[in-house]
Amino acid sequence: MKSVIDNATILSDRESDRNAFRKAVEETAEAILESFDDESAFSGRSPHEVRERIGSLPFLSETGDGWDRMMESVRNIILPDMLRTWSPSYMPHLHSPALIESIASELIITAFNSSMDSWDQGPAATEIEVRTIKELCRLFGYPEEADGVFTSGGSQSNISACIVLRDRFLSKCHGWDAKKNGLPPDFRKLRLYVSELSHFSFEKAAHLMGLGYESVIRLPVDTKCRIDIAEAERIISKDKADGYEPFMIAATIGTTDFGSIDDISRLRDIADSNGMYLHADAAYGSGAILSSYSGRLGNLSLADTITIDFHKMFLLPISCSVLLVKDATLLDSFMLHADYLNREEDEEEGYINLVGKSMQTTRRFDALKVYMSFRMRGRDGFRSIMDTSIGNAEYFYHRIQNDSAFYAPIEPELSSVVFALEGGDERNRHIRKALLKDGIVIGQTVFQGRVMLKFTLLNPHLTHEHIDELIRRMKTI
Repeated sequence: MKSVIDNATILSDRESDRNAFRKAVEETAEAILESFDDESAFSGRSPHEVRERIGSLPFLSETGDGWDRMMESVRNIILPDMLRTWSPSYMPHLHSPALIESIASELIITAFNSSMDSWDQGPAATEIEVRTIKELCRLFGYPEEADGVFTSGGSQSNISACIVLRDRFLSKCHGWDAKKNGLPPDFRKLRLYVSELSHFSFEKAAHLMGLGYESVIRLPVDTKCRIDIAEAERIISKDKADGYEPFMIAATIGTTDFGSIDDISRLRDIADSNGMYLHADAAYGSGAILSSYSGRLGNLSLADTITIDFHKMFLLPISCSVLLVKDATLLDSFMLHADYLNREEDEEEGYINLVGKSMQTTRRFDALKVYMSFRMRGRDGFRSIMDTSIGNAEYFYHRIQNDSAFYAPIEPELSSVVFALEGGDERNRHIRKALLKDGIVIGQTVFQGRVMLKFTLLNPHLTHEHIDELIRRMKTI
């Protein structure tokens, strides 16, 4: 017997389509809820087992299998091996569980399928994004003339920042229009500076800008994994003396592993004294702006551009990132007009076409996730979530600091703790894999040539009792 869903194609005002949509949403929600019945984060199956199960599924039949048969495979084969990011036993990456209202927002985003390139493809969506960007600029201390744009993630925000700051530097210092003329003849002199622990998206940016990896200078860090200011000053001064042109420096506000926060005030001084621009990659640490620990971030408004990721500490679904710019005209790097999309005469009449701010053309209405969650929870709600995450990291660090079985080199500033159990690299690798088989997913990295384990504690349901039990389990293994 066919499902009522099989007779529908798209969501419409027809009663049959409305009923099909309602039933599809209800049955999908039920399948998700039935896929787990404990706190484990993963089934524990090996890669080969998961691959074999997925490989056994049909793909594109001649007539289609229909809703019921398709959902049977999803329910029985796919969902059981999905990673349950909401589990207190999931803590390897900056990969958060999703707030319930943000899951609801994703349903709205997908159902209406707005595109953020032109006003006539998302009227209310465009106005919500514009309003959200303005409010975020205020939250991070930017002036009224600031602006920003939603992006696919921290990498695209960082890459966009590098492009606009490169373009502005060339225009201001050399009268060179990179949009029209491409790279200047002496482009190999351009240099951008980042922490040795910064995100690899800066190398990607250098590649895409035609500068190459060699234009990215990774600066050494101090004992707390922050940019060593004295070394940064020395290296930049030497590069200038050797004829290179430093055009930007990036402060990492929360490194991927340790959550370390560069001193943005002192990096601003370095930028100013060398005629450079300052970018703040706060993809990780930006969430702490709403916490009781916000003072740890420093004054982010000192940066010319800021990367924010909402799919990390803010607990919103992937993808949801923003690039904020202190000077709105920086985004002119991406401005082009097309007769079929963002006509100049329409913009003169008040229509806002956001495609002129973005590397992308078609873009999702991700601003709705921010609006709905901020509106629902307010500052107090987010403060509680952030404080729990950072507080759990502090609790775990201090617990293992007093335990001779553990080694934890750096006290956390955000919600990540890097550590190892004594006994060598193989022992720590074994612990991570043994936990994975038990449905507990933790991270692994390297610090000073040594294999380390990592907890990234973003789950507001995680308790001190959970942490104590994990310590006991690791020692038992």
